[in-house]
Amino acid sequence: MGGKLTKIELYAILTGIFTASIIISNTIASKTFAFYTFTLPCAVIIFPLIYIINDILSEVYGFKKARNVILLGFFMNIIGVICYNITIALPAPSFFQHSEAFNIVLGSTLRLLIAGFIAYLIGSIINAKIMVVLKKWDENKLFLRCIVSTFFGESLDALIFITIGFIGTMPFEALIIMIIAQALVKTIYEVIAYPLTKTVINYVKKLPEN
Repeated sequence: MGGKLTKIELYAILTGIFTASIIISNTIASKTFAFYTFTLPCAVIIFPLIYIINDILSEVYGFKKARNVILLGFFMNIIGVICYNITIALPAPSFFQHSEAFNIVLGSTLRLLIAGFIAYLIGSIINAKIMVVLKKWDENKLFLRCIVSTFFGESLDALIFITIGFIGTMPFEALIIMIIAQALVKTIYEVIAYPLTKTVINYVKKLPEN
């Protein structure tokens, strides 16, 4: 190999980064933060990276391999949640003073978990599918594919996650603003990061297969 990565080796690396990012996003999703006049879930910090890797996987490796990574991330997220809850249920020794804080951070409500799982699965698969469909339509318009797929994927993700996870906990108007703001922030992130996405895609396409 001469020290040069192959597409298969990079696929494994991207899979690891993608899966780790999904688990991180699930851990921080229950907290919101103020962004100017908007309220956003903290998962917005890392979710754009997930969609950028999704674009790279879909563009270079195709929908089937991208879908496999998405499903792997989904199941690893479930394993993470199961492990968190087993850990929370285990009795802590008397000298451990932080059980309550640990439980609050890692013991996300079932509602938020369901919201996150459904939003992630649908949003990621739609993003990957649109990338592939648009590539068949016009292979030269990479920018259009990346932005359009991210916009629809992120919009669906925001709509599903925020509606299921937060409806009834805040005014309806604030909920709508939160959905729109999250979708726009993540899409703008994709626009800003597009030169990096394009560079990585072009680099990966030039790599040897094996």
